Amino acid sequence: MSLREAESPDAHEARLAPYANTAATSRGRRYAEPAPRDRSDYQRDRDRIIHCSAFRRLEYKTQVFLNHEGDLFRTRLTHSLEVAQIARSIARALRLNEDLTEAIALAHDLGHTPFGHAGQDALNDCMRSRALQVLRPRSEDGDGVASSMGDMDGGGFEHNLQSLRVVDKLEERYAAFDGLNLTFETREGILKHCSRRNAAHLGEVAARFLHGGQPSLEAQVANLADEIAYNNHDIDDGLRSGLLQLDQLEAIDFFGGHLHAVRAAYPGLVTKRLVAETIRRMISALIADLVAQTQANIVAAGVQSPAEVRASMPLAGFSAPVREQLTRLQQFLRQALYRHPQVLRSTTKAARVLRELFTAYADEPRLLPFDHQRPAGTNPLRAIADYIAGMTDRYAIKEHRKLFSVQDW
Repeated sequence: MSLREAESPDAHEARLAPYANTAATSRGRRYAEPAPRDRSDYQRDRDRIIHCSAFRRLEYKTQVFLNHEGDLFRTRLTHSLEVAQIARSIARALRLNEDLTEAIALAHDLGHTPFGHAGQDALNDCMRSRALQVLRPRSEDGDGVASSMGDMDGGGFEHNLQSLRVVDKLEERYAAFDGLNLTFETREGILKHCSRRNAAHLGEVAARFLHGGQPSLEAQVANLADEIAYNNHDIDDGLRSGLLQLDQLEAIDFFGGHLHAVRAAYPGLVTKRLVAETIRRMISALIADLVAQTQANIVAAGVQSPAEVRASMPLAGFSAPVREQLTRLQQFLRQALYRHPQVLRSTTKAARVLRELFTAYADEPRLLPFDHQRPAGTNPLRAIADYIAGMTDRYAIKEHRKLFSVQDW
């Protein structure tokens, strides 16, 4: 067998478990395209995601610490890369489709706003507060005109829905279609959460939120890899920032147990390496537990195809003791890090920036760039949300300064 044959998509898919997704089981793309040469459809999805502009913008979007607060803190881009690495490792151990798992992991935050969850919450509040009005451009005499928006697109803002919107509509890279025209399975995995109200607008990709069922195992794994990544790198960033202290974390069972093991194995290890080795072991332990528990769940359920996975209960998951320890760790991080006064000061400022940008654009849509003022088929408020969600942290700050700083006249 030649190297080319050994690395072909067909040869790779032949080694996968029967419940993994393959080209043969894919539900295809929204717009028909010829099959790719020398790579699978899911590799094509991954490659399109990496090359899109929304992926590049993640480099300057907040994870926990604002981008300008330090060069070594995680951003949405480095977070997505860490999620993809963890997800692919789990997929390989479970004989799932690594390319599909990686594509979902890389795309899961494409629709995130600047300034992390504070930005998302602020934009959601803005959209909901104006949910009954669409502000049309002012007439020449300066009068504004309002009309009912109704349920045109479900209202509000949620970054999972926006990520799907990015890959289905907002990216402009191809002559034949809007968006990236990804496979159904990648799009399904991107849509981790969805209300029934919004699901009614999205068609087959959101059908499980209306009729029950699960996404693919690859999507379930990518979702849990996200959890593994942010729990561990937020500890690392929290310690690096000085907002978290080692003795605080030592009291948390999951972290403390691994920390004591590292100290016993390497007495006198300096703090930087001590923390890195502890986090490395935590990630390895979580992956091992997830793989073992998921394998047990698969055997118990007896699934033998992607369709049976979708009809089953959730199969990817941690054991009960590890899930309990993770919950305690997350509760600690919520109180000690995410709600730390220094973090809250930054996120409060960030939320104010987005609220004031939204209000300015809604009150005077002509402040928007021409190509964002009246996109065909998009209500004006959603166009504003698309524009703001696509901003990086520093671009949002720059635009806010242009609109509101007298010194910049």
